[in-house]
Amino acid sequence: MRLSVLDLVPVRTDQSTSDAVAATTLLAQTADQLGYTRYWLAEHHNMPAVAATSPPVLIAHLAAHTSTMRLGSGGVMLPNHAPLAVAEQFALLEAAHPGRIDLGIGRAPGSDPVTSMALRGAAGRDDRDIEAFPSYLDDVVALMSSTGVRVPLPRDLMRENYILKATPAAVTEPKLWLLGSSMYSAHLAAAKGLPYVFAHHFSGQGTEEALQTYRDEFRPGDLAAEPLTFLTVNAAVADTAAEAERLLLPNLQMMARLRTGQPLAPLDLVEDAEARQLSPRELAVVDAGRRQAVVGSPAEAADQLHALAERFGVDEVMVNPVAAAFRGTDPDTAPARETTLELLAKELF
Repeated sequence: MRLSVLDLVPVRTDQSTSDAVAATTLLAQTADQLGYTRYWLAEHHNMPAVAATSPPVLIAHLAAHTSTMRLGSGGVMLPNHAPLAVAEQFALLEAAHPGRIDLGIGRAPGSDPVTSMALRGAAGRDDRDIEAFPSYLDDVVALMSSTGVRVPLPRDLMRENYILKATPAAVTEPKLWLLGSSMYSAHLAAAKGLPYVFAHHFSGQGTEEALQTYRDEFRPGDLAAEPLTFLTVNAAVADTAAEAERLLLPNLQMMARLRTGQPLAPLDLVEDAEARQLSPRELAVVDAGRRQAVVGSPAEAADQLHALAERFGVDEVMVNPVAAAFRGTDPDTAPARETTLELLAKELF
């Protein structure tokens, strides 16, 4: 089974953004040295606990600090951006790091409505861009290719056609993946013959149905000859199951605040999370998140990952190492996240 990494670049209460990026750099280097297949960065906006606002910027930074594994977006939220801008960014990343770049694309805004309005409204974008998502996907693929897109022009202009490219001389192209957490994305990925990743770490619901629908409806295309898929899962692994449970708690509570509409804040340290009193609604979210996460000792976590892979018929799982930190941890490190990757690699590689 192949293992990969999803990183939201979490920001703890004891960290600055610079600290969080430094910790992510060390985590990516650890994953690279251990032999993880790929390392993806998410796109979220205006969230105090998440520094991953610009996947292409982070990919460029981490690609320069690693040597082997693939780097990618998990994902770029396409309605927030012009397709040409996305195609240019990832074509350039692929030119700088040939054969190492993945472009994972999603349809969600990655933010709250107010932030989304600020992000998209200033660029003249609105909900029509969500409706145009399927055609935008086609545009990104075509623009990154060596042939580009032929744009018809009015007859009264000197040139009847205009060739639009994301890069002047593409030799290789980023690997395109469609991301999703709903049946919409499963149907679309199958119809377009795209590789598909289900965000099991986020919803934990409908994974089996979405992946089966994708496989049943898949139409081979230029980007994939057969269904190609994996899933994501939150993970916290430590020497003992009890310690892993403690390290998972801050992330579970952060999700509880998000799901119950409370103000968001940086990620708590373990001791602060353990001291919090939660409402019944928050406890329900925490319990649900705990059930869908991979958490425990190395042997327990490995068994859980094997069970997930077998249940959903995948040979690759992307882990989001959400283990938090204890008070007194060096702010520009995330040792429990690194340990999660190290212990999993020792058991599974």
